[in-house]
Amino acid sequence: MPANILLVEDEPAIQELIAFNLTQAGHHVMRADSVESAMGIVRNALPDLILLDWMLPGMSGIDFAKKLRAEERTKTIPLIMLTARSDEQDKIIGLETGADDYITKPFSPRELQARIKAVLRRRSPQITDDVVEVQGLRLDPTTHRVTGHGKPLDLGPTEFRLLHFFMTHAERVHSRAQLLDQVWGDHVFVEERTVDVHIRRLRSALESSGFDTLIQTVRGTGYRFSAQQ
Repeated sequence: MPANILLVEDEPAIQELIAFNLTQAGHHVMRADSVESAMGIVRNALPDLILLDWMLPGMSGIDFAKKLRAEERTKTIPLIMLTARSDEQDKIIGLETGADDYITKPFSPRELQARIKAVLRRRSPQITDDVVEVQGLRLDPTTHRVTGHGKPLDLGPTEFRLLHFFMTHAERVHSRAQLLDQVWGDHVFVEERTVDVHIRRLRSALESSGFDTLIQTVRGTGYRFSAQQ
């Protein structure tokens, strides 16, 4: 599934090569050649993943990674460090800073794609094309179809995204604000109560198959997708 990827790389030739290959793979690429430029992009809208060069003019990639991980809004953004440093200690520093992966230059486009897919599957499974199934409720992101015990269920686009997020983050409680950020996007300004409306629509769409009970209200907190009663 295409992802919105922020590429932070100050060498024009390398930036162009990586951006070209990511675009060819179907991703949407936002480019920055400095931390200052990258922060401006992140302030406007959160990317699905950041590819971050270690050596940058001004603030280093490591310091930017620390800043991202220290802030509530950006601490969970998947992050892959790009660097020419191949020493084990440098890798440890990168990973301890909060990077999800570390790839050394030069690297092949296929390796980068594999690393991106692995990180997204682990950190943001709702971004991938993997089919999700829970107790007979099946969601296929590629065909955009949902079935309950083999029978098709009719969901609107927002309800589909909401269910996909829930199914890939089962048993976790999410506040309305968190759901807005993850499903609608943090740059979309809508009322938190909008979530309640779409939860009702989702439950209604699942009711015929008996799966509406999987969407649980956690009083005073938010909502949870759980097979446990």
